[in-house]
Amino acid sequence: MRDHPQLTLLAAAGVRLGLDRIGSLLGWLGSPQATFRMVHVGGTNGKGGASAVIDAALRAQGLKVGRYTSPHLQHVNERIVIDGRAISDEELSALLEEVTLEAHRWAEAQASDLSEEALLLTYYEALTACAFLYFCRREVDVAVVEVGLGGRLDATRTGRAVATAIVTVGLDHCEVLGPDLASVAFEKAGIFRRGRPAVVGRLPPDALRVVRSQAAALEAPAFLCDEDWSVEGTPEDFRFRMGEVDWSGLSVALHGAHQVHNCGVALATLVALGQAAPDLAVSESAVRLALTRVRHPGRCEWLASDLLVDGAHNVEGAQALADYLRGLPRDRPRTLLFGMSEGKDVRAVVAALGPQVDRILTTACSHPRAISPGAVAEALVDFSVPVMPAGPVEEALPLGRQCDGLLVVAGSLFLVGAVRDLMTP
Repeated sequence: MRDHPQLTLLAAAGVRLGLDRIGSLLGWLGSPQATFRMVHVGGTNGKGGASAVIDAALRAQGLKVGRYTSPHLQHVNERIVIDGRAISDEELSALLEEVTLEAHRWAEAQASDLSEEALLLTYYEALTACAFLYFCRREVDVAVVEVGLGGRLDATRTGRAVATAIVTVGLDHCEVLGPDLASVAFEKAGIFRRGRPAVVGRLPPDALRVVRSQAAALEAPAFLCDEDWSVEGTPEDFRFRMGEVDWSGLSVALHGAHQVHNCGVALATLVALGQAAPDLAVSESAVRLALTRVRHPGRCEWLASDLLVDGAHNVEGAQALADYLRGLPRDRPRTLLFGMSEGKDVRAVVAALGPQVDRILTTACSHPRAISPGAVAEALVDFSVPVMPAGPVEEALPLGRQCDGLLVVAGSLFLVGAVRDLMTP
């Protein structure tokens, strides 16, 4: 399903970070999150790619694996998956009805001095409760769970993690997570668990200092990129080393040089997980098989020979996409079909992507947070690359594809989802 009426109602609650409400509700539901083990993956960028590899490898080992992600591209069911298969409409509807009913009963049972707003679940909390119930009842061996926002106060923090990972730290969602890298890193390191392995990707020095300190405070064994593990090469041929593990000649079915680092985080997490929980250990052969099978829709994804989509919506993501484009032959004109959501830095993203394209068409999908094509174009009026507003994506996509050359869609995952809808109805 695209979404669910109950979720649409809950969306009005907005984002309200905190663990008290979701923790109390999950206790009311019987603490489903305590019945399965979890690999918890956070990061500003790259957590989707790393999670996809971890999930694929655990499944290739023969384990029953749940996966919880956000946001979705086309269907809300994409967020809750077991063994690569999304939850059905019927199952999700039933769980949402159950969670909604029990949330009302739970709220009525709480102290009367709590406000109605304080007791109202958010969209994300309701889905998290559904995911944890689903994984519990389906008796998964392990769940790979992505952080939604930040980490320390994210609803997924209520799960029972046996290993954690932070892929990257960058400046995004600063209005919530803090104004600098140290603040953002502190929030993301909030997923670490006492005594449990914490894998850390290549981070800026300010972020690394905070993350290292948080791991030490929790006596969580930290496995740091370029200190405790390393990865080098290209997506077609890379090498991973960690302790006695030395795997060379690896290749991954994901595009972009940045995916090598994401794979490194994933593989380090798998090795650390196997050390902490031997029954979840993954063999080299399972890893190699998983890397050839892994998919991550909406990220450096070719929908046609002339159509590339990527959910790059911040500076780091845009730079990764720009690096990928720089490595492609520039043998045909390139058009960027660009749209962004409120609160994002339009100019910074286009500053990274602009040199790799010949013109920009601005657009918007139907998401309520989408900035109008005219407003995006106005923000870019002084850029050297020609910019033209092209209307809603339903009109802009065929316009962009009319020209000979490569059409690149970026700026928003919601926009990428809308293009995937139009290309694969």
